[in-house]
Amino acid sequence: MSVITISRQYASGGSVIAALVGERLDWPVIDNDFIDRVAERAGLSKEEVQEHEERVPSLVERLADALAISSPEVFVSTGEAPDARLGYDERMVKATQMVIDQLAAAEPHVVMVGRGAQAALAGRPDALHVFVVGSLESRIAAATERLGLARDEAKEKIEKVDEGRRRYVKAHYDRRWDNPANYHLVFNSGVFSYEQCANLIVQAAGMRGWT
Repeated sequence: MSVITISRQYASGGSVIAALVGERLDWPVIDNDFIDRVAERAGLSKEEVQEHEERVPSLVERLADALAISSPEVFVSTGEAPDARLGYDERMVKATQMVIDQLAAAEPHVVMVGRGAQAALAGRPDALHVFVVGSLESRIAAATERLGLARDEAKEKIEKVDEGRRRYVKAHYDRRWDNPANYHLVFNSGVFSYEQCANLIVQAAGMRGWT
């Protein structure tokens, strides 16, 4: 069993790099597939998983959940059953952990992207943990090109997503998502191309005897 986890700053190209690594090694890559798998196990829609994954609920959301428990009549006017909106994040975290564990146990080789996999599998000797970063300016440029956002919107999106990932790993695994000591390899995709990053990861896998 061999696992490569690829964590990534938003708009750093981590998902593209993961796909290239999977192609070069002929390993399955679990990235957006997490959404379908977690939705199935948590009993949620794909849209709900997309909205809530890799983040922790805000104070307002936690207060709303607490209010729903103590005063369910608040939601009657909306036609939404209180139980349907409670525990999204808890159910998702448990389902995500289950998916990660099952993949790590079932697949002989696999590349996992994000979702706290590097923290969930931190103790495994057969795992290679990679973190892909980039300068803020290079990521803003990538986000504006990919999403068609204005510069300020792209910067806000980057900061929001990165903070969500940082808080998710801290809240559920008590680890620093952006601490380089928690990874075996850290690549700056503003210095190395996506292809070069992928090639170096494949070389590292070869050094571990996985190719």
